[in-house]
Amino acid sequence: MRNSKFIIAAICLSALAGCMQTDGGRAMVGAGAGALIADATDNNVLTGAALGAGAGALCDDAGICRRAY
Repeated sequence: MRNSKFIIAAICLSALAGCMQTDGGRAMVGAGAGALIADATDNNVLTGAALGAGAGALCDDAGICRRAY
């Protein structure tokens, strides 16, 4: 049950990362999501946060979280 709460929170934070306006905002949300996922899967939280921050900062450049107007 403990893991499912963290996974649900991580999914919500990941969805929120796409709504952030700046790379810094997306990086912060990505770091939080990465840390939660790493903790829920019994991995290194710092590594998860670093990977999440990188993914959040670069998702706009990769075209994953661009807004379609």
